[in-house]
Amino acid sequence: MEIVVVGRHTEVADRFRRHAEDKLAKIEQLAPSAQRVDVEVTHENNPRQSGIRERVELTVRDKGPVVRAEAAADDRFGALDLAMNKLTERLRRANDRRKNRFRHPAPMDTADVRPYEPPLPPVTPEPTSPSDPGETVETQLGDSPVVIRQKLHTAEAMSIDDALYEMEMVGHDFFLFIDSETARPSVAYRRRGWTYGVIALDTSCSLEAAALAAAAASSD
Repeated sequence: MEIVVVGRHTEVADRFRRHAEDKLAKIEQLAPSAQRVDVEVTHENNPRQSGIRERVELTVRDKGPVVRAEAAADDRFGALDLAMNKLTERLRRANDRRKNRFRHPAPMDTADVRPYEPPLPPVTPEPTSPSDPGETVETQLGDSPVVIRQKLHTAEAMSIDDALYEMEMVGHDFFLFIDSETARPSVAYRRRGWTYGVIALDTSCSLEAAALAAAAASSD
């Protein structure tokens, strides 16, 4: 299992790298097929946030869904311990889910469902936008202090239940996916307590508009 430690806006000392590698070596017990673990360390320069000035994000890349956890503390060693605790709990939950599915497999759907095909990228993409899956691009809005971080992900068709599960595994408050029942781009998000919401996009209107535009162009 490969362990990659990187720093954003900060240098990472060899002592922390060795400490992170020693702690993360235990992940193989919970995720024996894990291929790589990414460790991202971020330093916050704002003195008002001294209590959370060090942030550590852990990402386990396995054959299944990506499992992620992050935490912040006044030093990166403490942040690593907090993130490791969250990651361990999510890996245990992932193992329990796999065991339950093996004992109670879902019925196979033999319907002829065409896989979702994402639209082709534009011929001349913006140089400030990511072009490859997993690529991250940060841009600043003019002279303002606003920084926008963009990341490109591959789209996969899945059920709402699977989308909620993957959202919990990465520890986010929302998750983008393609609904396997409707083939619509959708987003699942966390509400209060144990309630969730799902918003779907109706792309039929945009497809009809594109068809009308193409018909009008061909008649000219």
